Amino acid sequence: MATLPNPLPSLATSGLDLPPGSLVDATLDGTWHEPLLWYADGPPADLRDWSGLRAAGRRLGLLPVLVTGGRRGQWPEEWDLHPEGTSYPGDHDADEVLAGYWTEYANDEVGDGTAAGENAGPGTDGSEGPGSWPGLAPAPAREAAEDPDTVAAGLAGVIAADADTWHGGARMALVPARRSADIPAAIGWSGPMNHENDVARLCAVLRSWEDRYDARVVLLGFDTMIVSVGRPPATIEEARALAAEHYAFCPDNIDQSPPYDLDAYAEKAVLNQEAWSFWWD
Repeated sequence: MATLPNPLPSLATSGLDLPPGSLVDATLDGTWHEPLLWYADGPPADLRDWSGLRAAGRRLGLLPVLVTGGRRGQWPEEWDLHPEGTSYPGDHDADEVLAGYWTEYANDEVGDGTAAGENAGPGTDGSEGPGSWPGLAPAPAREAAEDPDTVAAGLAGVIAADADTWHGGARMALVPARRSADIPAAIGWSGPMNHENDVARLCAVLRSWEDRYDARVVLLGFDTMIVSVGRPPATIEEARALAAEHYAFCPDNIDQSPPYDLDAYAEKAVLNQEAWSFWWD
């Protein structure tokens, strides 16, 4: 992946006021030639950490994200990071990426009009299969109520306020990236490996969600992601259109989570929701 100079090797002299932490250079292929991220040794000290680190770190080319060890206590050293196999998000088109996933996964998983062989998903009009890719959903008509970074800080604060109960604990991290959507690609995150080997393709979708929904990547785990949403869909029609993108982006959200129904998912997990959660098996 093409990147700007990495400020992490100079972190100790950067002037940032950081708690004790570790630089991570462990990857699936061995030790990487430079650190991929820094993360704290313990939970966030207070709710100001996110906003403060974002303001100070951004000047250096660093962005904050919370990381979690999950139920198995797998912290970033054990994430099987794969920067060697990661391209650049800007080289991919979100619509083309999602259309490819839709063709591959929707036809396989909901081709008979049901999701995971249970309740109806795409194709609930009685047609055979989910149909052709519907294209990117339009941006919501309403204006954002808050600055997207304020929304992200609020979600980070909710997690930080009770960090030990969130996915096995949460800690502050810094990643060399210029925009939030690129954070997974910047570290070669392999959480969706069973769905996509090159996470930069998913980051192209995250970039599109940044533009249309004021989305920000707030938390990453071994195979989980939580995204804040500054301008979520406000109508069921908008939510259903976006739910198709979520299905292409992360089929496991619907195929392996009750009620296994895309319309129900749209209403429950997308409509007016300021946080989206994804998990890949």
